[in-house]
Amino acid sequence: MPTSTAVRIDLISDTSTRPTPGMRRVMAEAEVGDEQRGEDPTVNRLCERAAELMGQEAALFVPSGTMCNQIAIATHCRPGDEIITAEASHIIASEGAGAAVFAGSVIREISCRRGIFSAEDVSAAVRPRKPKSPRSRLVEVEQTNNRGGGSVWPLEAIRSVTEAARAHGLALHLDGARLMNAAVASGVSARDFAAPFDSVWLDLSKGLGCPIGGVLAGSAEFIEQAWTWKHRFGGAMRQAGIIAAAGLYALDHHVDRLAEDHANARLFADRISEVPGIVLDPPEVETNLVFFNLEQTGPSANEISDRLLEKGIRIGIEGEFRIRLVTHLDVDRKDIEETAEVLTNIITHA
Repeated sequence: MPTSTAVRIDLISDTSTRPTPGMRRVMAEAEVGDEQRGEDPTVNRLCERAAELMGQEAALFVPSGTMCNQIAIATHCRPGDEIITAEASHIIASEGAGAAVFAGSVIREISCRRGIFSAEDVSAAVRPRKPKSPRSRLVEVEQTNNRGGGSVWPLEAIRSVTEAARAHGLALHLDGARLMNAAVASGVSARDFAAPFDSVWLDLSKGLGCPIGGVLAGSAEFIEQAWTWKHRFGGAMRQAGIIAAAGLYALDHHVDRLAEDHANARLFADRISEVPGIVLDPPEVETNLVFFNLEQTGPSANEISDRLLEKGIRIGIEGEFRIRLVTHLDVDRKDIEETAEVLTNIITHA
């Protein structure tokens, strides 16, 4: 069983990031107003900045990325509509069947490697129009794909998939949970990734280090409709400039440094791949997520997690033998080297 040892190195998720001193300072000094009435100048600046960043007309500030996805789905879809996406998508595994609850929509899963599907996959998934069938309505892409190992959708793949969706008259939504990780890793701008989509959102509370928040963007008409769903979800935030200020600070100070997280993830993957029995799953590490399998080593993921926690190191459990590790701004190279060393010792002495 894990001890009560305090967590020193938290690698369970990049949502573990804490506001930096500079971010806390701008939050404390933020100019605020009533966000619901459009009177919070800091929220307004964040929405304008995010819309420009993603090449969209307007944007909406909400508490979470899951809320961004669910507002977008509810805006695009009607009861009985079907969403086409990768089987590894966050909206399937981590959003509590929200599409079914809020939009009355179902999801058609595409089986694909690392969460990246093709134009042919989209065309094959579109249903013929029949009264007895769901109506294919929306194609959703997750950038980066979490359960695909933090995989970056190549721009060519996005363009191919979105062209196929358009040919079938489908709407397009980009889950941008780690959009800036993808931009930094690939050298492709967030604007270029977002350009083909009807809606897109940017997460602030993961690698960018904010305590809360996501920004959903799209056309002015789309955002006008999204406001209705935000209120239906109970999303008025009043003097939200305090948290919007954190988002503006993050966009100024925490984007380029994501490259450090990617380097630390690759360093960890390189170190543990040398340990007999540990298998990187998937083997590619493109951004800040590392998945690995322990089936050949003996101890289960839970056992390894408990042993690491005894040393003050926390990781994520994805299955009986599968572990996820996520790098972020609160973890430096020294922490990664220590984690790799402790894990190696646990495995080799099991």
